[in-house]
Amino acid sequence: MLAEYLIRGVKAGAVAGLVFGLFVAVVAAPTVAFADELGHGDAAIEATDGGVEGGHAHEHAGDDGHSHESGGHAGDEGHAHEDGVSGTVTTVVSVASSVLWGVLLGAVVFGAGFYLLEPLLPGTPGSGVRQAVLAGLGFIAVSGAPWLVLPPRPPGVASSLPVGTRLELYGGMMVLGAACGLTALWAFDRLRHDESGVDGADGADDAGDDRRSTALAAAGALAPFGLLGVAAFLAPTASAESTLPTTLSTGLVGMTVFGQLLLWATLAGAHAWLRRRHPRNDRPMDAVGVADDLDAGSNHSRSAD
Repeated sequence: MLAEYLIRGVKAGAVAGLVFGLFVAVVAAPTVAFADELGHGDAAIEATDGGVEGGHAHEHAGDDGHSHESGGHAGDEGHAHEDGVSGTVTTVVSVASSVLWGVLLGAVVFGAGFYLLEPLLPGTPGSGVRQAVLAGLGFIAVSGAPWLVLPPRPPGVASSLPVGTRLELYGGMMVLGAACGLTALWAFDRLRHDESGVDGADGADDAGDDRRSTALAAAGALAPFGLLGVAAFLAPTASAESTLPTTLSTGLVGMTVFGQLLLWATLAGAHAWLRRRHPRNDRPMDAVGVADDLDAGSNHSRSAD
């Protein structure tokens, strides 16, 4: 049974990785290259601003300058061909690495993770809510929590913190983000289960009690994420300055955030589609306690999505 979850997670990860890779190749990579050229161009202008006259004098010094210029034109075609091949290889490698990254996330989060956490995930079977919740928690653990300490930076911007410190901070925030997500799932399940087990009136009163219990469970689930704010406040600040225009710098950061959101959203959507396409029966270990779960008002059975 675990193999089915892993295979489904790998398939969803491959789809999400391909979509993310195409986004990187078509949108992100050209934008980053433009920003990188713009940054280098500004630096070159500042570096050569005082030597323009000397450059013109050297250009008109003699006939050797003209022969060098014609030789340069002869080699332009070769350089263009090399740049085209290099760009193609870079695009292929970028898409392939994105697919592998998506497969890894799919196997770990939506394969093994969904197998273990499905009883705690809120939402009705087939609605896609369970996948959306798990994708949100995965985004927080992998990207959102670390970004509170080390926010995404435009290209060419160096951080004031050493590489070792940044790796420790990023890894620590990932672990803390995952722990907060697991605690939130446990708190939501526990609070909702406790409230739903209380005897009450029928009809409208039951509906009102259910809404109040869900709201209380949601509030309890949000509480663990306060630890991320505390950790971000206590962590060292990584100051960095960009020479790019503010609008372009903000756009690059937003593009990075959008790319990760696109990856997780596609992963959740692909997984939900695969679950609806290939429905299955409850696992034997879950079917044993179905009657007890129904009597207790629990929604923990793994039914077909």
